[in-house]
Amino acid sequence: MNYEHLLVSASGAITTITLNRPEKRNALALPVMLELTRALRAVAQSDALGVILAANGPVFSAGHNFGDMAGATLAQARELFCVCTDMLDAIQAMPQPVIAKVHALATAAGCQLVATCDLAVAADTASFAIPGGKGGLFCHTPLVAVARNVGRKRALEMALTGDAIDATTAAAWGLINKAVPADQLDTATLDLISRATRGSALSKATGKHGFYQQIGLPQDQAYKVAIELMATAAMTPDAQEGIQAFLQKRPAKYKQSPSIT
Repeated sequence: MNYEHLLVSASGAITTITLNRPEKRNALALPVMLELTRALRAVAQSDALGVILAANGPVFSAGHNFGDMAGATLAQARELFCVCTDMLDAIQAMPQPVIAKVHALATAAGCQLVATCDLAVAADTASFAIPGGKGGLFCHTPLVAVARNVGRKRALEMALTGDAIDATTAAAWGLINKAVPADQLDTATLDLISRATRGSALSKATGKHGFYQQIGLPQDQAYKVAIELMATAAMTPDAQEGIQAFLQKRPAKYKQSPSIT
């Protein structure tokens, strides 16, 4: 599949999707979001075991394209943010773990994009902001994803002040997994996604979907969901292979596809 605004490449079991509009600061214009959604859904149906989301240029992503909102009708604005939500939902719906590789500033919906990924590693040159609090359009939708990573007080600090936080702070707050020197970003990202994709692909896919299913529920409801998921998963051939391999003290041989319908 050919893309206008993205680069998509595969190396072994890992597919990398790269935002490739450096001259536009990788703004999430409507055509970019539609194309990224298509790419994510295509990779979700592929043999890839993990996905790296990266970007070219001096900015990871500057967020929404204000040109899409200038003079827009209410219906057009709603469509824009619904398209963005569909794109973000595609990340969490796909069976593969998705890791953001953040080399520079991720702001507004760009920060939301990082917060939505399952994992994230950033260079110490990166920073993160939801800057609507400094201007006339509050970052309502980015705040949804950011608050689910960093908690209420820190999310509101970012949203109300609009100030950027550096990568070290983002790691301490839980927005990303780790901050590393810029020259180690590629290695650190590949290391984490490699560790996150070992074992049974089906088990990993079920685990990812189950996590997002239960994480927002009250504890008693979360356990009901998790009990059913774990009991059902224990019946799968991959689970039984892992159990037998452990009991027999041998390497496991997993065979099931990560695809979930």
